[in-house]
Order: sequence, then structure tokens, then C-alpha cells
Amino acid sequence: MGKIFLVVPDAPVEDVAQLTSSRSLSNAGIRLGVLDNSKGNADHLLNMIIEGVKKDFKVDSVVMTRKPFSSKPATDAILDQLAKEADLVVTAMAD
Repeated sequence: MGKIFLVVPDAPVEDVAQLTSSRSLSNAGIRLGVLDNSKGNADHLLNMIIEGVKKDFKVDSVVMTRKPFSSKPATDAILDQLAKEADLVVTAMAD
């Protein structure tokens, strides 16, 4: 089984440490969610991350979403879709 590293550069460690998972990612295929923040080159960075995850884990599906504006938070509809269709979500910023 591979390891998953969470990188949250702007979140205080005490906030991240409280996260828990209700699903094991051991042998089951994961449903990978991807949130593109709509900044330039974010799609390229996210595609590299997706390929890296696929090398180490069985990925059953990938759901890609994109925020309409990089300066605004993701809408509730986008977050609800990711919560419903993904076990794990990756997001990244680039320029």
C-alpha cells in the first residue's frame, strides 16, 4: 500500500491534524476528485498529480471540476459534487 501525503501550505497544523477518513484506500480503487482553481497552468500541474496518484493507487474514476474564477471560493454545488463523487480531492494553484 502506498502512502498519501497531504500538503496544506496555508492551514494551521492543528486544523489539519483533526481530519479523519471514513474509507480505507488500501486495496479498493479510489474515486479521485480534482478541483482546478482556474489559474494558468493549474490544469497541467493537476494532470501531473493525477498521473502520479495513478502510479501508486488503483483509481476507479476521476471527476474534474473547475472554479469559474480563481479569486472566489468554490461554489457549494462544486463542493457538493466532489463530496458525492470523490473519496479524495486534489487541488493546486499554478501560474
